[in-house]
Amino acid sequence: MTLTTGGAPPRIRDPHGSLHRMLWIGGAQWAGKTTVAELIAEQHGLTVYHYDYHDARGHQDRRIARRVARGEPVADPTPDQAWLDRSPEEMAAETLAGFPVRFEWALDDLRALFTGRPAIAEGWGLRPELVAPLLDSPRRMAVLVPTEDFRQRQLRTYPRAGTLKVPVSDPARAQANRVARDRLVAEDAARNARRLGIRVIEVDGTLDAAAVAAAVAEQFAPYLDYLDKA
Repeated sequence: MTLTTGGAPPRIRDPHGSLHRMLWIGGAQWAGKTTVAELIAEQHGLTVYHYDYHDARGHQDRRIARRVARGEPVADPTPDQAWLDRSPEEMAAETLAGFPVRFEWALDDLRALFTGRPAIAEGWGLRPELVAPLLDSPRRMAVLVPTEDFRQRQLRTYPRAGTLKVPVSDPARAQANRVARDRLVAEDAARNARRLGIRVIEVDGTLDAAAVAAAVAEQFAPYLDYLDKA
């Protein structure tokens, strides 16, 4: 199925209209989603919702409550359990399986937001297959994924990407597992975006952040042009 432009999005609870006015940036880790969202927001006077920040902090109580309701251990897995005891394929499958519930928590955050202008939601958990039912046009979303060369550059130059900052018994293997997991999750995002007719922008390092932001802004142009003319 490919999204088509025009028409009303399906009926999804949206008390303040924020979900259907939202602009979405999804994709892979280390592709520059946060930087791009903030550059566009600064230029056009928009609000940005940072999925990663809310998911890691604001949603932890809901994560624990869900474990209790399901009869699962309340505590987070140990670092070795999280990063060493499973293959990257198993880690990626678990991450992808958890995204729908985490997305509903993000939607609850966004439902509480009211803005007369569009706002931008960015983060790797904003998966194209989850966002698609909210869209009246595929131009409301862009998916950023790094090429392998750019991923390796980020790993070399961006400390948060290049080092897993948790104590594990085998840091090198844990980091390798993390990188392989992220690669699989990124491939899934790009594959689903293309299937749904949502634009995928491959970030290869030949364009600086401002130029990538300009490309995403061009994708969002129908929703930004009228702001600049106001």
